[in-house]
Amino acid sequence: MNRPLALGTPAEFRVDRLVDVLIPTRNRPTELAVTLAGLAAQEGVPGFGVVVSDQSDGDPAYAHPAAATMVRALRHAGHPVLLTRRLPRRGLAEHRAYLLDASAARYVLNLDDDVWLEPGALRRLVTAIEELGCGFVGNGVHGLSYVDDVRPDTHGHYEEWAGPPAPERIRPGSVEWDRARIHSAANLLHVTAGVGLPPGAWRAYKVSWIGGCVLYDRAKLLDSGGFDFWRRVQERHQGEDVAAQLAVLARHGGAGILPSGAYHLETPTTVTERDVEAWEVVLADEGAATG
Repeated sequence: MNRPLALGTPAEFRVDRLVDVLIPTRNRPTELAVTLAGLAAQEGVPGFGVVVSDQSDGDPAYAHPAAATMVRALRHAGHPVLLTRRLPRRGLAEHRAYLLDASAARYVLNLDDDVWLEPGALRRLVTAIEELGCGFVGNGVHGLSYVDDVRPDTHGHYEEWAGPPAPERIRPGSVEWDRARIHSAANLLHVTAGVGLPPGAWRAYKVSWIGGCVLYDRAKLLDSGGFDFWRRVQERHQGEDVAAQLAVLARHGGAGILPSGAYHLETPTTVTERDVEAWEVVLADEGAATG
């Protein structure tokens, strides 16, 4: 029988370390187990922490035996894991803000509960952000069911940074905004094949935003406002990650990292009520303030 799983305590978890992985989840025990399994296979970043915050309608996803086993595997390998519940639900941005507050690490990886990371992906992201010194780096997620769906019209949006990423003010309707098209389907996988990187090499490229797997410099994320805008956005929203990344890009710059080691599980979303784009609200508020 699967014995009771220790949850950990916020005070014991919130200590100074290099990296914490922040995972919001709801009604996805199977997907969470796969996501945690990917983390358990990471090497080269010793002692990273993991916070799972659950908003499931019933039992928390981490109580499922498969997910619980991966929690135990992470702890056995020396990775602190904090398991929490955040109820009642007050929207994605509030959930992200709660997770961010649970960490005192230098870098925080916002990882969705339906993303599997290949071995070495976390080490590559940490190496990149340390060398680039920008506000965030990320891995666009691959949808492998699209691997034979080649879309060359999106490949032109790939543009490498020649040096450290510079701050950019990116807004809808601009050429830069369309960079996000490269992260749909398996486009990034096809771009990577065309670049032909030697083993162990990586490249930083220009982005507007990245979904699913983003490593932030925590201090720079907080300097840019973090997810505190949740109070100004109604509960039924999406695009909270876009809003945060646009703010970080404007102050500290950011980049996508090639190759990506992030793979989308392509399961149905649990965010079914998406009445508002959070980034639209935040940009409208900024416009009203400056106007």
